[in-house]
Amino acid sequence: MKVVALCFLLGATLIFAVARWQEALGAPGWVGYVRAAAEAGMVGALADWFAVTALFRRPLGLPIPHTAIIPTRKDDLGRNLGNFVESNFLSEDVVRDKLRRVGFSARLGEWLAQPEHADRVTAEASTIVRGAVAVLRDEDVQAVLEQAVVRKLTDREWGPPLGRLLGQLFADGTHHRLVDLLCDRAHEWVRDHPDAVSKLVSDRAPSWSPKFMDSMLAERVNKELLKFTAKVQSDPEHPMRQAIDRFLTEFADDLRNDPATMARAEQVKQQVLAHPDAQRLTGSAWGAAKKMLLAAAEDPSSELRQRMRDGLLKLGDRLVSDPALRAKAEGWLEGAAMYVVINYRNEIGGLITETVQRWDAEEASRKIELQVGRDLQFIRINGTVVGALAGLLIHTVSQILL
Repeated sequence: MKVVALCFLLGATLIFAVARWQEALGAPGWVGYVRAAAEAGMVGALADWFAVTALFRRPLGLPIPHTAIIPTRKDDLGRNLGNFVESNFLSEDVVRDKLRRVGFSARLGEWLAQPEHADRVTAEASTIVRGAVAVLRDEDVQAVLEQAVVRKLTDREWGPPLGRLLGQLFADGTHHRLVDLLCDRAHEWVRDHPDAVSKLVSDRAPSWSPKFMDSMLAERVNKELLKFTAKVQSDPEHPMRQAIDRFLTEFADDLRNDPATMARAEQVKQQVLAHPDAQRLTGSAWGAAKKMLLAAAEDPSSELRQRMRDGLLKLGDRLVSDPALRAKAEGWLEGAAMYVVINYRNEIGGLITETVQRWDAEEASRKIELQVGRDLQFIRINGTVVGALAGLLIHTVSQILL
């Protein structure tokens, strides 16, 4: 394009020289019009060559003021470009308007509703999970778990929250199934272990008591125990069951309000957390979770991946069919975008400025010229043509008027 623009200049110069020579030989008047057009075309071509060249270097190497603009003012241009992007592209109104016109949630829903896309997202998410789990060191994860879980358990009292939980369970009657189980097991044990009852009676009987009396007493005690456990087992309103309910209710209340019970609960907590098995629990829990995550992420037919895929498909369908969910998703996206724009707008603009500042001046000028230089050469061509037409018009007007 530089050669083409130069040819226009050389053509205008050649035409001017021939026309001027013919005028000196007494050529007809129309040659003057050609000479004026060619002369103005030369001026226009030279002026635009100077303007285009002055952007990237000093014309003919001369230290003319306000030339080589890009190399000498690169940092200022980068700063102005960063400010321009920050002010005009990262403004809240522009970003909000763009997000609302794009309809991101609807497009995302349509995309996720297609099974192949849900499979792709699931596979990519599984790859990320595998990479993240593989990178994490077991000792680091264990330290985090101890910091986040064990220390919080140590710092907080167990009594009041445990008392509130148990109180709610006892008030709702959730514990009755456990009491039923205990009653069933107690009755079954007494029924299936009469020898244990006989041995207990014999061991506690006086040495002077006859053996047949001990046997009779043991049999009587066993029968009474069987009757008692059977009644407790069959009667939901048995006094024994009511006594258990009262004990449990009072115990839950003591965990919340009785200092002595709360202190004992703290002692139990300290004993549990200080036990070696409890301290190794975090490490073993992470090891088991790590194996489970890796196996689930690597197996395309795993429950984790299938549920993730089904969840993505359902999310896509809902985003397409549910206007309320779409509006909520748009609100989330808009809020996230506004947070980035408000808090990181200066950093984004500064990134442009710093990137331009790191460029070498001559290299940056050369790259920019290679990108836009072709279009800039049309300025030289147009300058030659427009200059020639302007010169022709001026010469014509001057001939008419004078």
